[in-house]
Amino acid sequence: MQTQAIDKNLRIAVLAGGSSSEREVSLKSGENARDALRAAKFKKVDLLDPADKMFIDCIRDYDLAFLAMHGAGGEDGEIQHVLDYLGIPYTASDAFSSACGADKDVSKLIYANAGIPIAKGVTLKKDDPITVEDIVAVVGEESFVKPAVNGSSYGISLVKNPSELPCAIEKAFKYSDKVLIEQRLVGTEITVGVFGDSETLKPLPVVEICCPEQSDFYDLDVKYVDPTDIHRIPARISKEDYEKAQDLACRAHEALGCFGISRSDFIVTSSGPVILETNTIPGMTDASLFPDELRHANIEFSDACASLVEMALARAGRR
Repeated sequence: MQTQAIDKNLRIAVLAGGSSSEREVSLKSGENARDALRAAKFKKVDLLDPADKMFIDCIRDYDLAFLAMHGAGGEDGEIQHVLDYLGIPYTASDAFSSACGADKDVSKLIYANAGIPIAKGVTLKKDDPITVEDIVAVVGEESFVKPAVNGSSYGISLVKNPSELPCAIEKAFKYSDKVLIEQRLVGTEITVGVFGDSETLKPLPVVEICCPEQSDFYDLDVKYVDPTDIHRIPARISKEDYEKAQDLACRAHEALGCFGISRSDFIVTSSGPVILETNTIPGMTDASLFPDELRHANIEFSDACASLVEMALARAGRR
């Protein structure tokens, strides 16, 4: 991937860590991004943690922020608001798009409006007067219960019997004030990265998630093991579903107003791909999906990171 000449003296702060449940994963993403930017010959690249009390004072010394934040405070638009206020350019989606993507309830409404297939679901807030029977009437006997605003599979439960719903809902409420209960879809789990700006936007190779036999879904125990064990590229789905998933990932990216980078997850059912969610700052660890997709697209991670910097500078220049 060729990028235009960028000032290699640019002072870049890689933001990682924070105070969300995904702090440790974010730090690993940040370390990888920092190393990649240094490999791309940027001379001043440092890792900054927004949870640090001196963060605001420190970030003012940098020309650009490279976002490697996951979960609350990072993917929900909070850090983007801070950077906008300080006038510091940053990679990835802006505050509004990040907030929409982070809220699975809101993003589902946006997907539906854009004609992107979604699973049947029920959204709950604490003390909502809804019964187990009401939920089952919408989603069926088996379902996934998840925090509406969170990531990396924290607080998610697979419910195989309606009697398990109350405990699963209680668990999800520990991570979010809003809980989403969705129909359990049967099919092949895949993910599709999207990379580029409005003129160069393109989907990356489709990855099939091959969960071990002892795992019912892509949970925390599976998510960060050796990717060669669970990522199959290209995904073993029909050519029609493959191309459809790539198209839907781009449409989801555009519908949410994402910028530069995103990754959307799907279940390929007998009727085709159904979207689950979109990650506006995908993981960048050695075991993460997005770097794996880049490798299979013959894009060096360091080149991709440099391109994200270039896109962020171009966006800042248009404002």
